[in-house]
Amino acid sequence: MSTTTAPETTEVEAPAQDWKGQSVPRKEDRRLVQGQGVFVDDVKRHGMGYIHFVRSPYAHAHITSIDVSQAEEMPGVYGTLTGEEVAALTDPFFQISSVPGANLKDYALAVGKVRYVGEAVVAVVAETRERARDASELVEIEYEPLAAITDARHAQDDGVPTIHDDAGGNLMWHGTYEWGDLDAAFAEADKIVTIDELHFHRFNSTPLECDGALVEYNRGVGQWTIHTNNQFPGFAAIMMGPAMRTGLDKLRFVTQDIGGGFGNKITSHPQLVACCLLARKLGRAVQWTEWRTDFHMSMSHGNERWFHETEVAVKSDGTLLGFRTKALDDAGAWLRYEPLGGVIWAQVTPGMYKWRNIRVDFTQVATNKAPVSPNRGYSRMQHLWFTERVIDIVAKELDIDPVEMRKRNYIKTEDMPYETPNGCVYDSGDYARMLDIGLELIDYANIDQRRLEATARGKLLGVGIGSTLDSGTNNFGQSRMINSELQFSGNNEVATVKLDIFGEIVVTLGTTPQGQGHETTAAQVVADILKCSVDDVHVRAGHDSYWNSHAGFSGTYASQFAVTGLSAVKGATDLLAAEIKKLAGAVFGGVPEEALELADGGVRIKDNPDAFLPFMACGAIINANNAGLPEDLGVTLNCRYVYRPPFEVPDIERKFGNLTLTYATQIHVAVIEIDPETGAYDIVDYAAVDDCGKRINPQIVEGQVMGATAHALGAATHEHYAYDEDGNLLTPNFYDYHVPHALDMPPLKTAATESPSPFTPLGTKGMGEGGGAGIHAICAAVQDALRGHGDAIVSDSCNPYHRVWEMLQAPAEAGGRVSVVDA
Repeated sequence: MSTTTAPETTEVEAPAQDWKGQSVPRKEDRRLVQGQGVFVDDVKRHGMGYIHFVRSPYAHAHITSIDVSQAEEMPGVYGTLTGEEVAALTDPFFQISSVPGANLKDYALAVGKVRYVGEAVVAVVAETRERARDASELVEIEYEPLAAITDARHAQDDGVPTIHDDAGGNLMWHGTYEWGDLDAAFAEADKIVTIDELHFHRFNSTPLECDGALVEYNRGVGQWTIHTNNQFPGFAAIMMGPAMRTGLDKLRFVTQDIGGGFGNKITSHPQLVACCLLARKLGRAVQWTEWRTDFHMSMSHGNERWFHETEVAVKSDGTLLGFRTKALDDAGAWLRYEPLGGVIWAQVTPGMYKWRNIRVDFTQVATNKAPVSPNRGYSRMQHLWFTERVIDIVAKELDIDPVEMRKRNYIKTEDMPYETPNGCVYDSGDYARMLDIGLELIDYANIDQRRLEATARGKLLGVGIGSTLDSGTNNFGQSRMINSELQFSGNNEVATVKLDIFGEIVVTLGTTPQGQGHETTAAQVVADILKCSVDDVHVRAGHDSYWNSHAGFSGTYASQFAVTGLSAVKGATDLLAAEIKKLAGAVFGGVPEEALELADGGVRIKDNPDAFLPFMACGAIINANNAGLPEDLGVTLNCRYVYRPPFEVPDIERKFGNLTLTYATQIHVAVIEIDPETGAYDIVDYAAVDDCGKRINPQIVEGQVMGATAHALGAATHEHYAYDEDGNLLTPNFYDYHVPHALDMPPLKTAATESPSPFTPLGTKGMGEGGGAGIHAICAAVQDALRGHGDAIVSDSCNPYHRVWEMLQAPAEAGGRVSVVDA
């Protein structure tokens, strides 16, 4: 059930100048609902082979021998690939980290040693997927097991096993961030609140479609065509090209429809390299579709993070002065995208609050778990959950209403744009107003009465708030804070818009959409500029790096399409509009461009509407009937634009600078009822309020809010990648890892405000990753419900029913430890 206070939707017949801001039906939906989408597993080739990976049953072990002979002799098997072959044919993947993480030697398959359960050791290719899976059982691998480390808190203890000898230990990266004057802040404080430990758990967003690829090798030109659902082909190419000892022009990435990404599909480059090597070795196309259990065991876990010895300087009235904490991040066995998580969080250093004095001591270590990668809200989600936990815990200890605590410390709308202590610039927003809307949606004014009614039914009612920022459009210069020798900075995205021979308006994107509605919103932007209908705009589905719309950072990730993608579309369309006018001016006999206007699918003279040139005529003249045009006309009607956000390279020494361009906001409010006998709870009311600047398509935005909320509630209540002490994943499939079903979702009320960004051409902000607010909203609601019933401090981001029951039974042991002293 869902209600909304968003503006009513408008049908397709909206005036052309108003396409932006209308809930136009999605262009993508017709093919998707009719089963005509093309996903990676739909791509087939004659005689192709199917890949199955043989995976390690050990979390940590030396590989002493591999024998693939029996598998290769099995009828229908085309061949195999081992780690030794990979090491001979490729170089280790480029590492983002500085030393010691920079010393890791990471290949497409395990070489000499396995470091987590599920690590790929051998690839088998056969005529069917089932035959490849059967043949994989004939591969004989002997291991020498080693002790495993699965708790990051002990990864650097004396005597623990070293996972990567090349790194000299399990420390991967360490850095200290400090801004403001901590000594002065703590001297000014009335109270110092100390929180012993907070823990953000390991989970991911479980896209409906797992990873996959179909790879072909053209031996004549030495080129691979990689049909894949990797969502960031720009990054994949950077990782794969040097490792494969080939130029990036030899790697052609092709996608169409992708069944969800959420960051989880950024780091499939090891598997893609294995596919490329096999396609070349066997002389045939190869296809890999990941099994769900393989996905859970080996791909894309979100960062697990602890916050230790957190100290908060606060005035008696709740004014926050500063905090210091020690953050410990578990990267898993490999640094496939890490340690970027060690800096990405800094985009939202103070959260939504006016803290000016902050110190974060950040450490990332390796463990014998699956590697982590970006997961919806990457690294910011963990830090924002932490800042929200601090707010609620401090409010509890000072006996201040959490609502008032937030309003007292929120950054105010009149302070926007607001420079954070570390130089990021929050572009716009009104957090207090959004909170008021959320509270109104759940009838907060009558919450005390509802609490009494719940008590009468034997339930404990709690209310929780989660405030989060969805920072979008990365400045990749922040990577230099991790490794000063990296040569990344800024960002870019490309689009081309052309008027074809019969007047078709064709848009080509550099992005790789996974359900966000890029085709629809791009068409809306184009239609507004060219003064035509969205039905006249044809947006090519998917991505092809051989189209002339691919840049180094092309892809869909980090909440940026509404900024980078649509700004590129706008730039290309503006160029096309100017060229159409220039051409028409020449055709009309030297009419100046300012005397012309676009309207009704063509161009006309403003003072003489009968002098009209339809787009079809424009396309035909340039492409097929161009004799006699001025030689210096300079019109192609095929316009390419590269959008580059206005970034500077951050100050690496001070760790200071603008790390991202826009800041969308989501504020969630949850109401739960707990059964004190069992710890089970129901979410009885829920509100999500969003501000992503100017909304191009409100219905698409609302869908993103709802989807992100579902991810958050799943993570807060059930979803958890739990390991035993031997490194075995205890939740390797959907039998054990429960994701929310439709019936698990509460009544969801949504609302939206708009604070256009002053930094983007369309006033838009990236959005879609703000659902992390829901994780904290549930934590806070649980803590609120336990008031007077043990008063446990909720210190973990995941609180299934058994944990709530434990906090009811033994609050001191099951909850967090907090102390308060007078400064």
